[in-house]
Amino acid sequence: MSAKVFIALFSGINVGGNRIVKMAELRSFFEDLGFSGVATYVQSGNVVFRAGKGDAAALTRQIEAAFEKKWGFHSRIMVRDVSWLERLVSENPYPEAAADHTKLHAYALEREPTAEEVARLAEKCTGPERFEVKGDVLYLSAPDGLGKSVFANLIPRALKVPGTARNWRSVLALQEMAGQTGGKA
Repeated sequence: MSAKVFIALFSGINVGGNRIVKMAELRSFFEDLGFSGVATYVQSGNVVFRAGKGDAAALTRQIEAAFEKKWGFHSRIMVRDVSWLERLVSENPYPEAAADHTKLHAYALEREPTAEEVARLAEKCTGPERFEVKGDVLYLSAPDGLGKSVFANLIPRALKVPGTARNWRSVLALQEMAGQTGGKA
C-alpha cells in the first residue's frame, strides 16, 4: 500500500507566547514517528505528511500521545486526509469572501455537530458574520475580519464541539503543500 497524504492541524500552540513549539522541532518529531514528506506551514501548527499506514483517527491518537509525552502538554490535533482538504476547498459556500483571507475561515471540528448544536450557534450569530456547517467543517465569513468578530469568540462555547480555525490563506497553502507532497491520495 502506498503512503497517503495527511494534514495535522494543532490547536493551542504558539499562542500569546505560550506553549512554544518550534516548527523545525515539530518536523523532526513527525519524521521520528516514521512519517515522510513532512512540511510545516506558519507557527500555529500545520503539518503536511505522508503515512504508510493508519487512518486519520488512529494517527490522531498516536500523534497526540507522542506529542504530549515529548512537550509535556496536551494539544488537540485534527488529522485529516488530503481528500478532506480538497472537499473543504471545493465546498466553500462563500467564494466571494475567499479573496480576503482575513475574512474567511474554516474550522476543522472534532466531529459533525448535531442539528441542535448548529441551531444553538445560529441564535448567537446576530452580527455581520455568516456561517455554514458542512460535515465536520464550519465555514465562517466575517466581513470585519476575525479579530473584530464577537461571534467568532462565541463559537467554541456555543457550539461545544472542539475545533481549530484556519484562515483561507492557510487552507489554500496547505492544499498546495499537500499536492506537492504527493498529489491526490
